Amino acid sequence: MKDIFIEALFGFVALFIIAKVLGKTQIKQLTAFDFISALIFGELVGNGIYDDKVGVKEVAFAVFLWGAFLYIVEILTQKFKRTRSVFEGKPEIVIRNGQLQRDALKRGKLDINQLQHLLRSQGAFSVREVEFAVLETDGSVSVLKKTLDQTPKRSDLNLMVENVALPWTLIMDGEIVQDNLAEINQDEQWLEQELQKQKIESYQDVFYAEYKEGEALFVQTY
Repeated sequence: MKDIFIEALFGFVALFIIAKVLGKTQIKQLTAFDFISALIFGELVGNGIYDDKVGVKEVAFAVFLWGAFLYIVEILTQKFKRTRSVFEGKPEIVIRNGQLQRDALKRGKLDINQLQHLLRSQGAFSVREVEFAVLETDGSVSVLKKTLDQTPKRSDLNLMVENVALPWTLIMDGEIVQDNLAEINQDEQWLEQELQKQKIESYQDVFYAEYKEGEALFVQTY
């Protein structure tokens, strides 16, 4: 028990020191590379503590060797800008000028459902409220809303309160979301008519379509 206590205490102190040196103060800021590194750190210390054949020296060597690798990576990303995209990734603009950027979503391995969840966490319940959205390297999304949505005029406040309505995704990736279509008490024939008003022949040509009561159907094609 004494050996386990010493190894655990040493592992705790070692990880604390390395975390301070590397400057990782907020978990939310961790990139995918940092997250994997943290898991490996935990495995190194955990396995060392419960393995009878491994002592403090072995734990110290493994932890500080891995810590040295990470420190070198930190120095490289600070000194050489080109290495940042390799180890940290780079932000992607997933909505530009109110338009979904399909290629950027693919590169970020982000589907419409995930994007909508991230937008809602930033207070944007509709894609049409967003002027720009950036997928950050830590997986979060930064949102710049359109001017009217950011700073509504006093004359618009009553109108906005009276017309509060949730947006409904009706088409996603060329497929109709039947459940949402039923929620607004409409059918495919109505949807096709709405698309024809915007000179779109088939819903299969639509990347994303969103309905909000009292407003025109928001449609973006491929």
